[in-house]
Amino acid sequence: MSTIHFKETTTSTPEQFVAALTDFGPGRSQLFGNSTDQYLEVHAQSLGEADVTEGSRGIWERLHYDWSDPNHVVMTTTDSNLWGGHSGHTYTFTRRRDGMTDVDVVVVREGKNLTGRVLGVVVGTVGQGVLRHAFGKTVKAVEARNSGAGTTERS
Repeated sequence: MSTIHFKETTTSTPEQFVAALTDFGPGRSQLFGNSTDQYLEVHAQSLGEADVTEGSRGIWERLHYDWSDPNHVVMTTTDSNLWGGHSGHTYTFTRRRDGMTDVDVVVVREGKNLTGRVLGVVVGTVGQGVLRHAFGKTVKAVEARNSGAGTTERS
């Protein structure tokens, strides 16, 4: 099992970031590169939670989203072609006095088959930088969405 932890600071408020996380409409991949329209399926959604399948490049997972706490979003993997056990994502938002928001992210990857276990090791080692870079792009895309601008590349 691999646990990846990283933090970014954003100009977006926790509410803006949660709104982006829980926008399951077309074009989601513009904010989250690992969630393409081809895989996106909302099975159920209600106030503060959703059951969603998403993925990309042959990897998919069904997630239970819980955003009942506006400063803490938990995405628990309920099914996947690779991930099982304790897999999922947790986002914790902390408002700063300067108006910025710290976003603390924990990703857990527990492979449920040989491919998942091998990829979990890769993600937990060399893949951490890739995930961190992808999340940096997400932060910038959410900021651009909130400013009304198009997405920008991180410099």
